[in-house]
Amino acid sequence: MANLIYVTNMSLDGYIEDERGAFAWMPMDDEVFVLCTDLLRPVGTFLYGRRLYEAMAVWETDAALAAQSDLMADFASTWQAASKVVYSTTLSAVSTADTRLERRFDPAAVKELKATASSDLTVGGADLATQAFTAGLVDECHLLVWPVVVGGGKPGLPTGTRTDLELLAERRFRNGVVHLHYRVLDSARQPTA
Repeated sequence: MANLIYVTNMSLDGYIEDERGAFAWMPMDDEVFVLCTDLLRPVGTFLYGRRLYEAMAVWETDAALAAQSDLMADFASTWQAASKVVYSTTLSAVSTADTRLERRFDPAAVKELKATASSDLTVGGADLATQAFTAGLVDECHLLVWPVVVGGGKPGLPTGTRTDLELLAERRFRNGVVHLHYRVLDSARQPTA
């Protein structure tokens, strides 16, 4: 069975974007960028909400991005190699290859996808991740915590849902980012009512 992994950047106070919807406070550097590519390289399928999908699709639709550096080309090819499932009630079509559009998040379908997948899956987007956590489907988390307190915005982790975690690894970067790798404990996998 494949794992469903939540990978996200967040502020020290737990937000993936500030109150204005911005995340410019996360300037990517090469060291963190390489880690992100390495985290995604073994993944076979990305599960995305609409907003994150639209932000990430440029890694396939804008060739100029990959042309900027070898690191960006590596990330672009890693992103393009995986299948994508986009959950949206408003998107009329997808703009990338090997991408399927679903109108709603179906926990039973994702559980079946995990059971039949030959490689791990990621879930991206805080709202979609919350649904996956609530359904007891998330197996691991990779949190990249940036050294900034934004004071409010969109939470990077579910609110109103308890999830017990076990720390598997940690890494500190020169720019102050801390990577935390957690496993969701089996007792936390029970879907909430």
